[in-house]
This record gives sequence, C-alpha cells and structure tokens, in this order.
Amino acid sequence: MRGGQLKSQPARLLVKLVKFKMLFIIVPAYNEEKNIGRVVSGLFEHGYNNVVVVDDGSDDGTSETAKGAGAEVIIHPVNRGQGAALQTGQDYAIREGAEIVVHFDGDGQFNPEDIAPAIELINSGDCDVVLGSKLLDGRSKIPWTKRRIIIPLARFLNHIFTGVKLSDVHNGFRVLNRLALEKIEITNSGMAHNTEIVRKIREHGLKFKEHPVEVTYYKYGQGARGGLQIVFDLLISKIIK
Repeated sequence: MRGGQLKSQPARLLVKLVKFKMLFIIVPAYNEEKNIGRVVSGLFEHGYNNVVVVDDGSDDGTSETAKGAGAEVIIHPVNRGQGAALQTGQDYAIREGAEIVVHFDGDGQFNPEDIAPAIELINSGDCDVVLGSKLLDGRSKIPWTKRRIIIPLARFLNHIFTGVKLSDVHNGFRVLNRLALEKIEITNSGMAHNTEIVRKIREHGLKFKEHPVEVTYYKYGQGARGGLQIVFDLLISKIIK
C-alpha cells in the first residue's frame, strides 16, 4: 500500500492511530483533478495512510494526481456512478482485511479532523455505522435554499424510503465497521446509494449514530434535477427488488 509521509502529530493522535492500522479511507472521484491532490495530502497529514481513490471513469488527470499524492488508485474504465465507486472501494478494503472503512468525498468539502472522533464512536462499540451530519453544529455554511427547502424535503423522502429519521441526508461522510461492510452491499450505482445504505442499516439491525461534520461548499451540489433522479432511481430499485 502506498503511503504519504506522516508529519509530526500530537502524541494523543499517534496513540489513537495504532488502533486504526486496518482503517481504509475510500475516496470516490470523478473529474476531480483540481481537488483530489489536496484531499489525499490532507488525509496523509492527519496520519491516515491507507487512502484508496476510486477514479470513476474520469477524463482528466484525477488518477495521476491521486497517485502522485500517494494514494492507491482503482480505475473504472467508464463512469458508473458514486455508489458503484464506493462498492468497488469496499470490496478492495474487505480483501485487504479492513476493520474500519471511511467514506470521504473527493471534492474537498470534508474536514479530515472529523474522522478521528467518528472512529472513536466505532471503537467504543456503541455503533456499527457513523453517519455524518452537517446540521449538528454550526461549522458548515449551508446555502439558504438547501437548509430551508432541499434538505427538509430530502429528509422527508428519506424517511419514506428507509423508515429512519435523520438530521441530515445524502451526506457522503460515513464510517463503517467490519460487520457493516459485510452486511451493506451497495447495489445502486448512482446517488441514491445514500438512501440505500440507510435502508440496509435498518434492515440488518445495525447500530448507527449521527456525527457532526464540517462541509465546505465549493459548488452547489445536488439541485432539483439531481434530486428527481435520486427519487426515480429509488422507485426503480423498489420495483425490481
């Protein structure tokens, strides 16, 4: 496994990282050449050496930049969707003996400092899955339309499809232990995988907790069209289930 240089870290963090030796960070990426380098470097700087970038059919320099930053890179020859990229990363991590996997977006919107406290929740045995939420503290600057319209609607629809009430939905920050990795196979290749994961947490009786994470918006993200596509994908998955 390739690794970056571990810069000097507080002793407390280094002690914690001993517990994380079978930790893998999975970073799905599609045309993220401009961002993926600093994402990977930031993870290495925080002591996370098993960084796996799944290049989902990019037609820019995403793979080369990720490799240059020290990540292990898996390439999809064609764009298959974020859900498919995450499952490819999970399959790889399971083969490598992962005990804990972190889902971490490749566009730079997440803060690596949120990983360690989320993993502490897993190590405590209180939960099998940690779901990130940008609404549990005040660090994230969320556009008004997202906070007041899109997120409440998404929460409502997510509850209909999963039976689970969450403060935030379609947040790409997650931490899964080995049991959750073995139980949750992501079959929805598109963005509806977020709801699928929550549904399978409930179906398999996995314990979960929400955890505050900081989200920095460099671009708006999912709009109305993307939301409609997610709903369509979920309806189709229910029909063919």
